[in-house]
Amino acid sequence: MSNLSTSDLNVSRLCLGGNVFGWTADEESSFAVLDAYTAAGGNFVDTADVYSAWADGNSGGESETIIGRWLAKRADRDEIVVATKVGMLAGFDNQKRDTILTSAERSLKRLGADHIDLYYVHRDDPNTPLEETLAAYDQLVRDGKVRYVAASNFSAERLAQALAIQEREGFAKFVALQPEYNLVSRSQFEGGLQRVVAENGLATVPYFSLAKGFLTGKYRPGVEVDSPRAGAASQYLDEHGLQVLEVLDELAETHSTSVAAVALAWLAQQPTVAAPIASARTLEQLGDLLPVLSLELTQAEVDRLSAI
Repeated sequence: MSNLSTSDLNVSRLCLGGNVFGWTADEESSFAVLDAYTAAGGNFVDTADVYSAWADGNSGGESETIIGRWLAKRADRDEIVVATKVGMLAGFDNQKRDTILTSAERSLKRLGADHIDLYYVHRDDPNTPLEETLAAYDQLVRDGKVRYVAASNFSAERLAQALAIQEREGFAKFVALQPEYNLVSRSQFEGGLQRVVAENGLATVPYFSLAKGFLTGKYRPGVEVDSPRAGAASQYLDEHGLQVLEVLDELAETHSTSVAAVALAWLAQQPTVAAPIASARTLEQLGDLLPVLSLELTQAEVDRLSAI
């Protein structure tokens, strides 16, 4: 466990992604995964109001609803750090003041909670003044409905602008950034965005930590995988991706663990990264992720993966 940036949110090394809840995982399966994750020591759950609007018959909020029902069964709600987001659900796909305040109330109702631990700007909205957006998040913090705020899908320039406005106006400051970042997709984060995060003391909570499933190791040349993400994951089956898998295979054998756990451990040991996000729709999939809670690669192993 470690504190998320300057906040008092003490989070586990693996953040459980809730994007599959209400999509490829029904409520019973979702509850089983959540129970097993917390039993293993995990306490950090990530969702969004748009999860899982893309599934047939869904309209958004299904993941939050399932998590809320699961939380209602637990006596230790305050031990679970729940993160959710606003800004990508149809009809609420902007960062205007009214959208943020209304969406927060809707998320609180679905979660059955009186506060959200970590509330993300799901994506930057260049059509709304940052001052309006950030003032709304600050109001939620002041009203006690949100404990901490964070950003996702921001450029380095826009993130720096937002942080400067928060500092100038005395608004609640971002404590974390959620970018796409993994072993085979690094250029978007490493560089300017990573520097802004480091210089401002933010934590990084990467999504697509396993490259849409590619870094689980199940995608190989000539192998067909029955998954809604198979097409997206297969894009990494090039020379570079295969080189990464070769080293992951070797290190997984060395540590007697899964390929996924090694890929997540590399990410968890990168500068500023607090907790990679990964999702699981079954207990078997979760079992491949859980070793990262305690797996430590040597610096030589980290460097070897980084050099590919």
